[in-house]
Amino acid sequence: MDIARIATTRHTCKAYDPSRKVPAEQVEQLKTLLRYAPSSVNSQPWHFFIAETDAAKARIARSTPEGSPYAANLPKVKNASHVVVLCARTDVDDAHVAALLAQEEKDGRFPTPEGKEMQNKGRNFYVGLHRSDPQDMQAWTQKQVYLALGTLLLGAATLGIDATPIEGFAPRALDEELGLAEKGLKSVVLVALGYRSAEDFNAQLPKSRLAAESVISAL
Repeated sequence: MDIARIATTRHTCKAYDPSRKVPAEQVEQLKTLLRYAPSSVNSQPWHFFIAETDAAKARIARSTPEGSPYAANLPKVKNASHVVVLCARTDVDDAHVAALLAQEEKDGRFPTPEGKEMQNKGRNFYVGLHRSDPQDMQAWTQKQVYLALGTLLLGAATLGIDATPIEGFAPRALDEELGLAEKGLKSVVLVALGYRSAEDFNAQLPKSRLAAESVISAL
């Protein structure tokens, strides 16, 4: 597989064909990518909502309504095959940390009791660095969500699925629509998934990035 070719040919889709749907088996692969995305100290401080029905996408579209600054994203949300809402936990509390440790033990990550204790101490130390400041905790958890975002975008391109990362939406409206505050979550970014239509002008344009020597240096 030529990953560099995928990176240089994938693009942000600007218009979707509403008649084309991502096959269920590929959606399952994308779910796996989200679940197994990397995160700091394996904190996994996220939740992902996936909309595929018109009714579900309409709920998300309430955060990109006509007449709003985000209206340009409304057709993407409505016409995409699937839309993913990537959310961050508002706190990495003791219950979540305990659930992580229990899952790791179930999955066989601790050959010795000492290994389990080291993992627990190490993760609690780093989580504790962020707990004292809610704004810092929010910034930290959102960084982990963006790791999952990158994983999803590259994975979708590998499967030949078009994607659009969307920060242009009203997070408060979406959080209220999905009842996220009650779940201890906050919406961070959306991703539309599907297949481009003929109106996707971006597919015809060459990609543009700064020269390698201006962003990459050897030490």
